[in-house]
Amino acid sequence: MSEMTAFAPGRLQRRALLLAALASPSALALAAPGTRELRPLRFPRDFGSHPDWRTEWWYITGHAEVPDAGGSRTFGFQVTFFRSRVDEAQSLQSAFAARHLVSAHPAPTDLKAPRLLHDQRIARAGMGVASASEGDTDIRLRDWSLKRQPDGRYAARVSASGFSLELDFAPTQPVLLQGDAGLSRKGAEPDETSYYYSEPQLKVGGRIALEDRHFEPTEGRAWLDHEWSETLMSPQAVGWDWIGMNLHDGSALTAFRLRDSAGRTLWAGGSWRDKSGKLLAFAQDEVKFEAQRPWKSPSSQASYPVEWKLATPAGRFAVNALLDDQELDSRGSTGTIYWEGLSDLLDERGQAVGRGYLEMTGYAGKLKL
Repeated sequence: MSEMTAFAPGRLQRRALLLAALASPSALALAAPGTRELRPLRFPRDFGSHPDWRTEWWYITGHAEVPDAGGSRTFGFQVTFFRSRVDEAQSLQSAFAARHLVSAHPAPTDLKAPRLLHDQRIARAGMGVASASEGDTDIRLRDWSLKRQPDGRYAARVSASGFSLELDFAPTQPVLLQGDAGLSRKGAEPDETSYYYSEPQLKVGGRIALEDRHFEPTEGRAWLDHEWSETLMSPQAVGWDWIGMNLHDGSALTAFRLRDSAGRTLWAGGSWRDKSGKLLAFAQDEVKFEAQRPWKSPSSQASYPVEWKLATPAGRFAVNALLDDQELDSRGSTGTIYWEGLSDLLDERGQAVGRGYLEMTGYAGKLKL
């Protein structure tokens, strides 16, 4: 069962005020098409924050193998930072105005236990509490941080109740531009679009601590997504299903779909980059998700498909969760409950060909961004 750190009453009151600002109607209003000039991505600038856009996240998921009692032990992990613009506060002159909110979710999965641990935070940007640099990836939320080094390595530092993550990620491949050179369609309307790039096949190092035990990965792979948008979903969409899979041969598979309240696909997409670096972007009608085995959360009562069949131009696959209960209750930060967990990718013969993360949103209620 997912575990979440308890919050002190004073912090709960402040958190409620921040969430109210984030959920205000004007903060969620859709931008009119054409209000943002689209341009090619430029690095290192676009590794950084984009405060002119409403919603943005930096998202690292992966797995690590660590020595344990003469054998090995597998961990999954998620470290995600969000930046959200609050439109109602943009014209306020006070230094205390919550013009932008920064939130974060760290979550290690211990397959041996088996269990998922989870913590969360939210704070207004500024005042030395939270920040997201525009020049490069450098996000801070009190003592939690994700920072990109000049040589391209990332460092994630999170100290939470019951666990800590001090993880380093070294690139082994170039940046992968999703969609059309980094412009990723999420619907039929022109404004249902995001900027989106990935860094798959990151080499994992550092340390994972659970309570009083420390583990140092001997091998592992991670995946970074950075995405920002003004309008990510159509009004009919309730959530999405997404995978980011590092294949054992060095290839990388992305697939996603947005769905309505009846479970019908509204839009789909993704990409395949083979081990030689050849990139294939999927058209929206070329990706098919077919739900298989469901799992019902004892906490939220939501039902999630924890096994899928997936058809893409790169082949047919199965996606199987390695632990059913990887549901995260983030109502204390981003205001939603979702499922995000370590999963295997299998080919048509049932052979494991990759490992990565599956994300499912909108099953415990419509997702609001």
